[in-house]
Amino acid sequence: MILTFIQSPSPTRTVSRPEWGGSQLRPVARYGRIAALVQSLVAAFAAALALILLANGMAQAQTPPRTFKLVVLGDSLSAGYNLPANAAFPAVLEQALRQKGIAIEIANAGVSGDTVQGGLDRLDWSVPDGTDGVILELGANDALRGFDPAATEKALEEIITRLRARKIPVLLAGMYAPRNLGSDYATRYDGMFKALADKYGLVFYPFFLDGIAGDRKLNQPDLLHPTAEGVRVIVERILPTVERFLETLRTQP
Repeated sequence: MILTFIQSPSPTRTVSRPEWGGSQLRPVARYGRIAALVQSLVAAFAAALALILLANGMAQAQTPPRTFKLVVLGDSLSAGYNLPANAAFPAVLEQALRQKGIAIEIANAGVSGDTVQGGLDRLDWSVPDGTDGVILELGANDALRGFDPAATEKALEEIITRLRARKIPVLLAGMYAPRNLGSDYATRYDGMFKALADKYGLVFYPFFLDGIAGDRKLNQPDLLHPTAEGVRVIVERILPTVERFLETLRTQP
C-alpha cells in the first residue's frame, strides 16, 4: 500500500492594514484626548483666575476712600462769628482738604463766648459717636476774662481725657494770653497748651490766630475775630498740621 502523505496547507495569515482609528493607534488617540482635556482645564482655570483678579481690581477701584469725620470744638473764633456759615473755619478747612483729594466732613461745634468749662459741659452732645477726631480750639475767652490758668488747664485736660476714653484723637490748637495781663499770667497761660500736648502726645498747633493777630485787614473792627480773609489765612497756616493729624487717624481702626 502506498501511503500518500498529503500536507495540508498552512493557514493563511491575514495582516490587516493599519488605519487611523484602528486598534493599533487607539492608545495614542486616548492620550491626545487626555492632553486636550488638561489643556482645556488649564485654560478654563486661567480664565477664571483672570476674571477674579479683574473683579477684585474693579471692586477696589469702586470702593470709595475713607471719609474722615472731624469736629471743631471751639468758641467764636472757629464758630464764624459775624460770618456766613460757609466762611467759618470748619467749612473753609473742609473745602481746602477736599481740594487736596481728602474725603472729609467737618462739623462746626463752635459756640461764641464759650469758655473751656462751657465746652466741657457740652462735650458729649457736641462730639457724637462716630467722630474720628477733634480739633480743640478753646481758651481765648478764659484769658479775656482773666480766669486762673490752672482752672482752664484742668478743664482742658478733662476734655482731652474724656475724648481719649472714647478713643477720639485730639488736635490741640493753642492760644496766647493778652499781654496786658502781665508776663507771669502770659507765661502760665501760654505754656499750659504745650504742656498738655506733650503730656498726652497730641498733635499741636501753638497759636490758632497765627498770621492774623493784630492785623486790621484780617480782623473785624473789634480786632478779636477774623474776617473771611482772615479765616482763609488761618486755614492756610494750620493746614499742614491738620494733614499730619489726618495721617495719624489713618492708622486708627
